[in-house]
Amino acid sequence: MLDSVAPKLEEIGTDLAAIVELRERPVGTVRITATDYAANQYVWPKLQSLLRRHPELRGEFINDYGLSNIVERRYDIGIRLGDQVEKDMVAVRVAPDETMAIVASPEYLQGRGFPMAPQELTMHNCINLRLPTKDTLMPWELRKGRKRLDVKVGGQLVFNNAYQMLDAALAGCGLAYVPMALASPAVMAGQLQWVLKDWFPTFTGHHAYFTTRKQSSLAVRLVINALKEMAGKGAVAP
Repeated sequence: MLDSVAPKLEEIGTDLAAIVELRERPVGTVRITATDYAANQYVWPKLQSLLRRHPELRGEFINDYGLSNIVERRYDIGIRLGDQVEKDMVAVRVAPDETMAIVASPEYLQGRGFPMAPQELTMHNCINLRLPTKDTLMPWELRKGRKRLDVKVGGQLVFNNAYQMLDAALAGCGLAYVPMALASPAVMAGQLQWVLKDWFPTFTGHHAYFTTRKQSSLAVRLVINALKEMAGKGAVAP
């Protein structure tokens, strides 16, 4: 009788091991909302190898410059500058501090002049960014020492995409307020110039935020770990 029971116990053990393995295998779609810049600069490069290792894991990226309510919009993870989140959210740093910069092409500056003070920005053709969730234009925040200014600028062009803003500046369409890291290659190549560099503000770096409930999802934890480990900040306990 024992001989007949033993194979069945082995089968049960094999089935349980398969169930455990299946539960520990990340499956499903993780929906991530971020700006186009954050997604390209910090998120997507860090997730490529993760998706290759886990073919049953899927990522869906939604570009959004607003501070989205990820619960209402059914996102799993949001990415944004800073670590200020609602009380039921967890924030995890995924990138270093971010400096914003004003840039323009040499051709534009030769034709329109070089602004020497923040107040002079209002006399220039500035390329604006629209915040879709608020339907407002993002003010240009500038800082110098303890001084802080929010300058409302005007111009012919409005985008909701940092890369299009940079392209417009490269084409000589005006001044653009974009992440310094995004503009640096063009500045080094002589295609753009810094404007009012003493006033460039630095903000707390991008953070991933998610609800405490989402921490129970293996797929979400793996994505957060991939982002966090690449930033050198440890990992969420699996």
